[in-house]
Amino acid sequence: MTPEDLIQQILTQNSQTSREQIIEKLDAAREKTGGLIADITLLRLIAREFGVEVTQETSKPDHQFPISKLVSGIHNVTITARVIAVSPVRTFEGAKPGKFASVTIMDKHGIVRAVLWNENADPIEAGELGVGQIVRFSHGYTKEDRDGKVELHLSRKSRVEINPPDAKAADYPTSIGAFGEKIQDITNQKSISLKGTLKQVFSKSNFTRQDQTEGTVLRFKLADATGEVTVVAWNEKAQELEQLLKPNVEVQLVNGRVKAGSNGETEVHIDSATYVEVAAAQKQLTKIANLEELLGTVNVEAEVASLPVTKEVKTANGEKVSLTTLELKDDTGTIGFSAWRQHAQTASALLMGEKISVENVYVRKGYDGKRELSTKAASEIKRA
Repeated sequence: MTPEDLIQQILTQNSQTSREQIIEKLDAAREKTGGLIADITLLRLIAREFGVEVTQETSKPDHQFPISKLVSGIHNVTITARVIAVSPVRTFEGAKPGKFASVTIMDKHGIVRAVLWNENADPIEAGELGVGQIVRFSHGYTKEDRDGKVELHLSRKSRVEINPPDAKAADYPTSIGAFGEKIQDITNQKSISLKGTLKQVFSKSNFTRQDQTEGTVLRFKLADATGEVTVVAWNEKAQELEQLLKPNVEVQLVNGRVKAGSNGETEVHIDSATYVEVAAAQKQLTKIANLEELLGTVNVEAEVASLPVTKEVKTANGEKVSLTTLELKDDTGTIGFSAWRQHAQTASALLMGEKISVENVYVRKGYDGKRELSTKAASEIKRA
């Protein structure tokens, strides 16, 4: 069947439709898929919109699909991408019992969920396919999930190839990076990828479902440069994250669901189908020239500019404590540094010219009225 045959078939079964309308839809589909899909395949998809049933496209494509060009209804899809999330294998009953698992994969162009049916789920069950690996899925097909989002499916005719030799790891990103939504841009989309800094964790709570089984929910607040949003973790995901969520860690999630909360505010809900990565936030370093009095907690990398002097001093409440004082310098200036109590001993062993980092210290006004850095219980002194 040629493209023209298919256009005529659509026109024959849809008397109110003009040839111009079909060509208009074809042009729009070409633009959306970047010219990577043949006209005959696009016309088959358009035909379905008009209720015209046609034979499935079965010819093997001679190109590699980027994820961003996937549309529902394509057969013989081949995708090479990095695995960024894996869901466990599950079984199902019925006339033909079987199993399936899903992975979330990413290339330079986008993110998509892939569902691996029956024997294609074996590499996950055997622990051979996991997060971080490059995988090539061949002879798959695309369809919409229940939320209208395109998925890749791997059936009996499909092939799973782990770390194909012609795929360079450097060509496949390891972070959602540009694919993550900004919090201020969250709308009513049903699925979302998000990256932010943890600002607050609320107490985990349990609840009883209608079938009398017990569930778990954990809420926390994420922030980025554009705003804040509440994330709601359910059941297994709540249990998984409870010990990982610490103040100021970076949280990256893929395949969350946007919902309206009971107070009408937008929330992001996550469960076992959501990939979540928690990493310590990068420490922000402050130059000495940029320190201001009462700036709060800072991190500074500098060079020891004077010999440490250690002594015992009496605090305002009469407590005797150790204090080591010295000067630090970087390429922008010099500042005094006071190391108290347990930090005094560490500071006393520092050498002139040694490069160090002082983390989680604060800026205050010293006895001479000049600003200085001072330790607190949670401070750290590290040799560079």
